[in-house]
Amino acid sequence: MREAQVFATKRAKETSKKRAFIALRLPRSQSVIPLTIATLALAFGVNRAVPEPAESHATADGPHTHIELLVPERALSRNGEPNTAGLHFKLESGWHVYWKNAGDSGEPPHIKWTLPTGITASELQFPAPKRLPLGPLMDFGYEDEVVFPFSITAAKSAAAGPADLHAKVEWLVCREVCIPGKAELDLIRPVSDHPTSGASQDELQLIQRFQALLPKPAPASFKPVFQADGAGFRLAMTTGQKETSAAFFPADQTVVDNPAPQTVTPTGDGFVLSLKKDANLTATPDQLRGVIELADGRAFDVAASPGVVAAASSPSSSAPASSAGLLRSAGFAFLGGLILNLMPCVFPVLFIKALALVKSSGEQRHELRAHGFVYAAGILVSFWALVAVLLGLRAAGSHLGWGYQFQSPVFLALMAAFLFFLGLSLAGQFEIGLSLTSAGGSLAAKQGYAGSFFTGVLAVVVATPCTAPFMGAAIGYALAQSTAITFVIFTALALGLAAPYVALTLQPAWMRFLPRPGVWMELLKQATAVPVFGTVIWLAWVLAQAYGAALLAALLASFLLIAIAGWFLGRWPAKRWASAIAIVLLLGVIGLSVFAPGSLAATPAEPATTVSSHAAWEPWSADAVTRYEAQGRPVFVDFTASWCLSCQVNERVALTRPEVQKAFGDANVALLKADWTQHDEAIGDTLAKLGRSGVPAYVLYVPGESNPRLLPEVLTPGIVIGELGKLPRTANQAMATPSNLK
Repeated sequence: MREAQVFATKRAKETSKKRAFIALRLPRSQSVIPLTIATLALAFGVNRAVPEPAESHATADGPHTHIELLVPERALSRNGEPNTAGLHFKLESGWHVYWKNAGDSGEPPHIKWTLPTGITASELQFPAPKRLPLGPLMDFGYEDEVVFPFSITAAKSAAAGPADLHAKVEWLVCREVCIPGKAELDLIRPVSDHPTSGASQDELQLIQRFQALLPKPAPASFKPVFQADGAGFRLAMTTGQKETSAAFFPADQTVVDNPAPQTVTPTGDGFVLSLKKDANLTATPDQLRGVIELADGRAFDVAASPGVVAAASSPSSSAPASSAGLLRSAGFAFLGGLILNLMPCVFPVLFIKALALVKSSGEQRHELRAHGFVYAAGILVSFWALVAVLLGLRAAGSHLGWGYQFQSPVFLALMAAFLFFLGLSLAGQFEIGLSLTSAGGSLAAKQGYAGSFFTGVLAVVVATPCTAPFMGAAIGYALAQSTAITFVIFTALALGLAAPYVALTLQPAWMRFLPRPGVWMELLKQATAVPVFGTVIWLAWVLAQAYGAALLAALLASFLLIAIAGWFLGRWPAKRWASAIAIVLLLGVIGLSVFAPGSLAATPAEPATTVSSHAAWEPWSADAVTRYEAQGRPVFVDFTASWCLSCQVNERVALTRPEVQKAFGDANVALLKADWTQHDEAIGDTLAKLGRSGVPAYVLYVPGESNPRLLPEVLTPGIVIGELGKLPRTANQAMATPSNLK
């Protein structure tokens, strides 16, 4: 506070001097002689009042921000040499300003100069930024403190004497909310024919510290090249040494998926960086331009050309958090493997084999242990074979552009149909896997280690129809990870499946604690069908939301075909003709899932859902709020901007959710969007009256209430729906309630 007062006093003195100087240049119509005398006297006073112009600094305080115009030199020489300068931002903890490419949202600082003739200022230079994550998005910018260097140059044509350097600065400062800031900064520096020694060393060192962080042009020896690879790029550089850390900041928007992790693979003389493409990118760019930041703060401007990049062989660990996530996922996979042993398709195999171990308990203990480890080896080999198949499918999917599988209507339809088929089996309509069990049972019945190995194989085979509730999460996680992580997850799942049998070989006496097979196993299997069908409902909802009701109808038709196929399998089990009919029907389901999206999926111009048809957003105006309140309708206003990161997150996680949109419609709420992307005095004044200094801001106007209701800056569906639930009931709502309860 004291610094602010000192600055205000100092600023007032400088302003009064400047106003006096301007008044001299623009005199009012008075008598010539008194004006001339006054002009000379005041001019002399002003010249005497500015013996040390270099000591005057241009500063301003904005929301959560202090900025300063730095020109360390005490005077500018008319020799055409650039003078070091900088725009200094000091930020409160947690707040940030933006790089020249702000990322998913935001705006970099801008400066507009008004300079005397002969004096020029260069463009702002941007040090290498930081990645600033918030929710599902990623921005690029600076926290705590940053200086944007530039230069001031006085040509021979510049007039000698005090020069007023006037700058209009606009910026955006963000944390949970984004607040635009602007200021007009002035700094007076004398211009002379002779260089003057002496500069503010503190300012000079501060600017030089951030000049050292400016990206340098990449040497020709770096040879940056990139190669499009499925859903991403591989960027390779030869720096002359092994690089274990690298981050890429794209110069162009909608080329790289900013929030996606960037995996670094060190090479003997550089690195390979794996990047994910932006979802909106339709063609491979001619160049991949941006900044590469390496270890120790080294940063380079690069413009990589297309080329051939060798496949990465040993990706480095992305972050300690990834290790924690991997351990957690592996733990859940191991638990899923343990639970699989209780499934009715696995438990009999385990029980019978364990009973055989009890009967042979007279054998030497080391032989029993060996049988247990061989059984575990059979499970591991089977799961590793399954991993190989999955990785092959994933590689093919990437080549076909399935990088975002839940955005593919074919994937959604096939996955929903597959889970519906498994759910019918678990619910008891039919049994699958009997022939496989029979074929593998003869192998498992063999004596010796071969029998134990194939018992493990059999356990995996017969577990397949029962794994959907437990393997689904592991498969989904594995498809999104590297090859090494995929093997770790499935190995943990295999070890969980093998653990009980191995434990019994180590301690055969524990056999007496096993429950006997019975009716409870069938009940457990049928109960397992409930979460499977729940997953099917969710997938169908996702498909309808993204691609429209026509494709949902096609999915429901495929469910009917699956139900008929299941009826044939359950009514005539093990009959070849019934199995043949079921196979034909299932092939029809696959064909419908693959080919229907091409003709039935909603186009971008066609609304894919009807949830928000009754809740369309209108442009905000004060008159619109008044008009709707006069009609007795509540009004919800979303004060937003395209550069506001929190606004985009709130829209995705709350305002566009179907349940929130439905709640708006049920409450007969008028929806208005106040877009502050470009400066709008009316929106700014309204925000000030509401006690808000920036966006996002969410306001609910209720007829009959003098003060509007303000919602938090961070929204969830529950917050919005809860606030709507407090609205007084209207006639429209009363009429809508019975239909909603049906």
